[in-house]
Amino acid sequence: MATSVTVKDVILAPGNGSFFYDDQAAIRAGVASDGFRYIGAPQTPGFQTIRTPARSLSIGIVLSDDTIVWGDMMSVQYSGAGGRDPLFHTEAIESLTKSVVVPRLLHLDVSNFLEACNQVLAYHNDERLPLAVEYGVSQALLGAAAHVARTTLAEVVCSEFSLPLPKKRVPIYAQSGDAREINVDKMILKSVDVLPHGLINSREKFGPSGGNFREFVRWVAKRTTEIGAPGYHPSLHFDVYGWIGLEIGMEAAKIADFICSIADEVPDFRLHIESPADFGSTSIQLVEYAKIVSILDQRGSNARIVVDEQCNTLDDIRRFAEEKAAHIVQIKMPDVGSVADTVWGVLACKEHGVGAYVGGSCTETDLSARVSVQIAVATQADMMLAKPGMGVDEGISIVGNEQNRVLAVLKYRSSLIAGEHVEDRRA
Repeated sequence: MATSVTVKDVILAPGNGSFFYDDQAAIRAGVASDGFRYIGAPQTPGFQTIRTPARSLSIGIVLSDDTIVWGDMMSVQYSGAGGRDPLFHTEAIESLTKSVVVPRLLHLDVSNFLEACNQVLAYHNDERLPLAVEYGVSQALLGAAAHVARTTLAEVVCSEFSLPLPKKRVPIYAQSGDAREINVDKMILKSVDVLPHGLINSREKFGPSGGNFREFVRWVAKRTTEIGAPGYHPSLHFDVYGWIGLEIGMEAAKIADFICSIADEVPDFRLHIESPADFGSTSIQLVEYAKIVSILDQRGSNARIVVDEQCNTLDDIRRFAEEKAAHIVQIKMPDVGSVADTVWGVLACKEHGVGAYVGGSCTETDLSARVSVQIAVATQADMMLAKPGMGVDEGISIVGNEQNRVLAVLKYRSSLIAGEHVEDRRA
């Protein structure tokens, strides 16, 4: 009888996320910038400065066969905003991990991913563990289950959630950061499926009555046609950080009118508008977003609403999907918590005919990005974020290469099952 693989020790290593944590409230209020810094007092609790380097904490699970599998904990760029967990502080997360999580991990049988998550990520003092902790620990547990099964992470997900093994690639979505023009060119030249995000996170970028944003949308569409490869036809996805509501007005009809007018100017493209407004709570966001979606659908617009703020947990995702309060739901992985909840989130979106976008943040790490690819491919999400960082090239490489690897492995194993033989390539 085979001996089970258990956890015999846990090690922790401090690390860096791939961008910065930013105080969204201060930036939205119009603070001045000095080079890459923002000048002024922070407004969101936990921030000592408006922009601070992103930190992470790696957790290494030492297995009984001496293998070490890793997961990375971190938060998202705009921590503490839109109903999210507060800013990530390495020391506090490390202390909680040592006192609560490590004792739960020791001697744990890691062969069953979902059972392991249920045991280790259970509530503490009647409260959920910090979502960053859930995120990193669940990555490591998924890696442990894959090690035991001698499979990819994607295959573990398919096995435990009773999903068919995937064969198709998931479209990749890249975000530009502030270097918009240069990074848009990079995306077009690399034929990214969905682009460019745009980082429309201030009144200056949005412009009076949305004029600057409107001009940018037209430019991206024009640039795609000018320098894109023959037949290249991406979806255009812009995150406006609530600025349509802030500038145009917090009324569903006005927001829908503005979005339709933008879509009419780029009729040859599918247009995604992320976070058109932040209504301040999940309950109000559900009602108002459902109105906007309904208006766009009635008009036959080619625009699609993407929800981010106020839709953080698995329960939130399910409600937005059930109530058709978005065309596409961003499943922002560090905000959702356990990677198992990301899987459930994708499945909930598919059940209700809503687009599932496996997202995350520029503040993540190469490890968490690769895990997210395995999740997105296994669940056949509608799109996934090229992450981490804001450099475009790195995220496209990390996510794109990981996807190609896992699909190649699955294709190879399928060929072995079918009895196919590899050609003798010896000289």
